[in-house]
Amino acid sequence: MSSTNFKTKDLLWNQDQQKLLMQGEILVETRSYHHWGGAVTAWMYVPLLRTQVWQQITDYPRWVSYFPDITKSEIITKGEVKRLYQAAQKAFFFFTAQVEIYLNVVEIIGQKVQFRMEKGTFDDFHADLELKDMGNGTLIAYTVEATPNIPIPSIFIEQAMNLELPANMRQMRQVICNNK
Repeated sequence: MSSTNFKTKDLLWNQDQQKLLMQGEILVETRSYHHWGGAVTAWMYVPLLRTQVWQQITDYPRWVSYFPDITKSEIITKGEVKRLYQAAQKAFFFFTAQVEIYLNVVEIIGQKVQFRMEKGTFDDFHADLELKDMGNGTLIAYTVEATPNIPIPSIFIEQAMNLELPANMRQMRQVICNNK
């Protein structure tokens, strides 16, 4: 999702939705993405300054504490474009999938992190993590579009994203707030 959509969506939220965010709810929007993929955006409010949140979300080895399925997250190369390796284990219905991905990471300091797949066990994967001031804290929007290399109908991928991403985002917020 582009930053334009991110800002537009913020403006379309009613007062109840804004209140839910401030109270700790995670707002989620899923959409179709290819026949075997899924796309989701999740928004959450963190009661910390954007600079504090930024320092923690760009500590990529720490992502194993944010997302329980991630078993390894390490920076391979640093520079203007970082290379990141992540491995995860995910249980689907009657089997467990082991995934790994090499990502090119571009940071727009204090505002956005773009993750683009270089290679891995996905047909495609890209994600954006955007930060914006909101009240006395920070609004985080995390958008993921992914197609696994195993043929799972997109409806199942979307349902899994819709159920799991909010729990992962709550975990991320808890870790960030406890380590301020």
